[in-house]
Amino acid sequence: MGQHDLIAAVETFPDVRVVCVGDVMLDFFVYGDIERISPEAPIPVVRVHHEECMLGGAGNVVRNLSSLGVAASLVTLTGEDDAGGRIRALLSALPNCRAAAIGDPGRKTSVKTRYLAQSQQVLRVDSESTEPAGVSLMAQLIKAFEELVRDADLVILSDYGKGVLAGDAAQQFIQVARAAGKPVLVDPKGHDYRRYSGATIFKPNRKELAEATAMPVDNDAQVEQAARHLIADASLGAVLVTLGAAGMLLVPANGPARAYRSAGREVFDVSGAGDTVAATLAAGLGSGLSLEDAAEIANLAAGLVVAKIGTAVVTEEQLIRELESHHPSAADSKLMTLDEAVQRVHRWRRQGLRVGFTNGCFDLLHAGHISLLKQARERCDRLILGINSDASVTRLKGPGRPAQDAQTRALVLASLSPVDLVVVFEEDTPERMIRELRPDVLVKGGDYRADQVVGADLVASWGGELVLVDLLPGHSTTRTMQRLAGQT
Repeated sequence: MGQHDLIAAVETFPDVRVVCVGDVMLDFFVYGDIERISPEAPIPVVRVHHEECMLGGAGNVVRNLSSLGVAASLVTLTGEDDAGGRIRALLSALPNCRAAAIGDPGRKTSVKTRYLAQSQQVLRVDSESTEPAGVSLMAQLIKAFEELVRDADLVILSDYGKGVLAGDAAQQFIQVARAAGKPVLVDPKGHDYRRYSGATIFKPNRKELAEATAMPVDNDAQVEQAARHLIADASLGAVLVTLGAAGMLLVPANGPARAYRSAGREVFDVSGAGDTVAATLAAGLGSGLSLEDAAEIANLAAGLVVAKIGTAVVTEEQLIRELESHHPSAADSKLMTLDEAVQRVHRWRRQGLRVGFTNGCFDLLHAGHISLLKQARERCDRLILGINSDASVTRLKGPGRPAQDAQTRALVLASLSPVDLVVVFEEDTPERMIRELRPDVLVKGGDYRADQVVGADLVASWGGELVLVDLLPGHSTTRTMQRLAGQT
């Protein structure tokens, strides 16, 4: 699938609904500096300068789903302690997230405390309970899951070995999901993977695959052989093995294996990278992507998250930017039809971004054009550029124009850093584009009245901002700003 199609799929993530079941925990990070060794023992002394906490385990899966724009739900257990309360507060703060975090007074909420100095982990301290849920608690978990799974596109089982999916619990959730016709993605734990029998997709890492199969996994051929053994033994649909810096290997039950290599980048922290893969893979599948294409974007997301410190997440916008950067021509990904541009603007607005617009023939590109684009971009978070079609330029400029066809002009302009999106329009004015896009700010070079830029009826019905700028590089900006509504 082409990059445009992958980007379009990512833009539909807000329409995807995923239910995650598993072990939630609190990831606590203590940041400091090491400047000396303790006189009491041969250990470093960490001078703490700040602390932070965030959702971990299945909570980090949901956090990743939320960051990608997905409507996420979590079914889990916590203790009725301070850490459990903090987890509930963090879950309630996630956008578009529902949580069935059932409290167990006999359980200690899982807390992982990591001490970091000079961008490196120096110590981790765990406090947790790992007992399986009792009969009563299990019934509550299943009931909550049954209510949520009806509206879901996909289910994730995030097993961290803390009790929620222990014993036959995982199989109970799988059976409920299959009865509802929902695919199940499993991020497993332990050695007996047959308890996940019937899952659609399995996502072990290299070490987990080796432990589950007692087979060598030193290279792609061995990983594939072990994965196919697992597929046959546990009746799985596919296995996606994460291989750390080597990327991932997808092994479907029917079909050839496919390797996904990681982009070369410095790895700071792999904490939670598997959760990012699970969340992005689920979001991709829920958006209608094939398993192969969903794995491709999951691999890109993993590459982004390991370059961050701590249990990090990837946003929908970051993933799209990464997809754009992997296009053979990054400029090509900025060229869109008006309908595609409208959808992109909707996504930008959901993210709270300010959208700007400017236009022109840009037939003979000069320094004034570059100045206009730079000044326009300074006034918005995303800049859309409308350019006249060849026929329109001929009507406006006369025979012999344009000197460059629309495709060439569009590609040149899209390669400029201030420009986020380019649309070619057939009309002589951009009024239809402005009506459809409704930009927050319209930037023009020169001295205009609002009704000279757009029609009087649009001026009267829309409250966008008109900014007039000086086109001459080195000259001061006019900074004449008008509200279009009523400014004629």
